[in-house]
Amino acid sequence: MVDSPAWWLWELEFSAHLLKRMLDRQFNETDLRLMLDDASGYHVNDQEGRFIIETRRDRQVWEIIVEPLYDEQTLLVVTAYPLD
Repeated sequence: MVDSPAWWLWELEFSAHLLKRMLDRQFNETDLRLMLDDASGYHVNDQEGRFIIETRRDRQVWEIIVEPLYDEQTLLVVTAYPLD
């Protein structure tokens, strides 16, 4: 992805919510990392401090919600979901 922010390369941390959704939506950590590598863009989320990453998986558009934890230089992955 062009012009990615500094937090894009930080270590990932997964929320408990994401871990549950990974089971529900049938994807794993490898799938998530591939989606992040294949991202087409990102924008600010409505919730302050969070961003929406736009990507694809199995020819379907997905969004990944992330929150950079600046003090820890860690990128918290909050959730990921396909768009209908």
